[in-house]
Amino acid sequence: MTYDQLIQAMTPEMHQSLKRAVELGKWPDGRTLTPDQRDICMRAVIAYDHENMPEDQRVGFIDRTKQDGSQHGKDPLQPDTIKILTDD
Repeated sequence: MTYDQLIQAMTPEMHQSLKRAVELGKWPDGRTLTPDQRDICMRAVIAYDHENMPEDQRVGFIDRTKQDGSQHGKDPLQPDTIKILTDD
């Protein structure tokens, strides 16, 4: 089974279990996750979220909407113009 197939086969219950393991740093039976296990679980949670969850419910989502509906700051995914100043 490939990594992509694993993500496609993941159930919501498996997703919640992995997410909880990452949050707590241990498996449901109490054993501590190794750094590699935590990394793999976190990547699986993020990949599952990307495929199956609305953007505002994904891990790491930051709501930039103000009460009036406008956005805080600029969109970090949009190109930014830079200005180079010289001492001439």
